Amino acid sequence: MALRFCRAKAITPSRPPTEKCSKMSAMTTEAAELVVLRYPIGAPSRAESFTPEQRCEAIAGVRQLPANLRSAVVAFSEDQLATPYRPGGWTVRQLIHHVADSHMNAYVRVRLALTEDWPTIVAYEEARWAELEDARTAAVSTSLDLLQALHVRWVQLFTSLDEPDWKRGYTHPVNGRQSVEQALMLYDWHGRHHTAHISQLSARMGW
Repeated sequence: MALRFCRAKAITPSRPPTEKCSKMSAMTTEAAELVVLRYPIGAPSRAESFTPEQRCEAIAGVRQLPANLRSAVVAFSEDQLATPYRPGGWTVRQLIHHVADSHMNAYVRVRLALTEDWPTIVAYEEARWAELEDARTAAVSTSLDLLQALHVRWVQLFTSLDEPDWKRGYTHPVNGRQSVEQALMLYDWHGRHHTAHISQLSARMGW
């Protein structure tokens, strides 16, 4: 019987455990840093109901947002306004205009929720809105002034609501049903979230 000889396979030396651990650690650190850059105050609450005290605190946040946002960029130069708030993110200018766009849409949604029976609202392409000419080049003062007036109306509306009003809502075509109180909590968070993006950038850049 002829003997068969197996050709030995070349063995690729494995990387030392310390090298693997170092690379994994670096990836983990990088991922954690990205999360902090994207969510500097954490993610929004997904609770289904809130106490009157929580709602009052959120209304105070909505009231304070225009002043806080204006204060965050009051000393920014044109070059600083053109700086992305994080790698791959919008510029500070786009971010300010996005907050105005987002809160205008949310204000209308809340009014629809209070006057119709769980209407299905129209979503908008926020990324595309942020690439329109005005969002890329308009003075941030236009959106800061808009937010100032808008939030006066929004706070007046929120403070007028009775308990049953908070349970009314609308249906988002992607995110599903959202009550008026959930919208309040979300957009209080949204304003603080983006203000923190700007403050975080300032601290990181030493501005």
